Amino acid sequence: ETNVMGTEAVLRAALRYGTRVLLASTSEVYGKGSRIPFGEDDDILLGPTSKSRWGYAASKMVDEFLGMAYYHEHGLEVVPFRLFNTTGPRQSSRYGMVVPRFVGQALRNDPITIYGDGSQRRCFCDVQDVVRAIIALSLHPDAPGRTYNVGNTEEISILGLAELVRDQLGSASEIVMIPYEQAYAPGFEDMQRRVPDISRVQSLVGWRPEITLAETLDRIRAGMIAEVATSKL
Repeated sequence: ETNVMGTEAVLRAALRYGTRVLLASTSEVYGKGSRIPFGEDDDILLGPTSKSRWGYAASKMVDEFLGMAYYHEHGLEVVPFRLFNTTGPRQSSRYGMVVPRFVGQALRNDPITIYGDGSQRRCFCDVQDVVRAIIALSLHPDAPGRTYNVGNTEEISILGLAELVRDQLGSASEIVMIPYEQAYAPGFEDMQRRVPDISRVQSLVGWRPEITLAETLDRIRAGMIAEVATSKL
């Protein structure tokens, strides 16, 4: 509720000053979607309200509804975009972000811990690519009034990610599987695949990801090493 109130406060202020709003949403809104890749106008199926993980998706959906209402009713230039697993240097593992968590574990030669069996697949997009897309959408005259997927279309399993991190960093870490019931609350539901259809943003602004996951991992590794070195000074 607080998130939605904040969004509406921003929309009201933007309407007062006639300012375009870039509304950050998430791939979580696709819920249990089984059609791959996910298209912006696909039907959406969420889980029950007894499962807390769907609360975030629902709040972002309400944000999008509000934004589009301001666009249709007031002519406010609103551009919702859905992010798919953005990653890059200075991303914290504190909130469970998988890439910095794996890199940190590999640098310390700690076990790289995978939740579930590692078969779940994701698409990771470098933050520099994501920022290019957002800037392009902020400037294009025809962007408002439609939602855009922003993400990479290259899939990798979580087990494959762990192996890539370990190999690229030359780490001695072992890879350990942790059952969902030990890592999360009982009844946790995870999505097996989450792949964006980026044809809409591609056709409008000519955007596509250019930075490989291997390049991103190198930058994250360098950033973490520099952070550790600085903290010891």
